[in-house]
Amino acid sequence: MGKGDKKTKRGKINRGTYGTSRRRKIKKRRPTEEQLSVDTKK
Repeated sequence: MGKGDKKTKRGKINRGTYGTSRRRKIKKRRPTEEQLSVDTKK
C-alpha cells in the first residue's frame, strides 16, 4: 500500500485522480439573488 496503489489516498494523490478514498472539496455557491444586489424598482 503506497504510491502505486489505486485504492489508497496516497495512490490517488500520486496519480492525480479522485475517488472514494480521496474526495473533492465542494465549493459553496451563494444564491443568485444575493450576488446581484440590483434594485429593479425605482
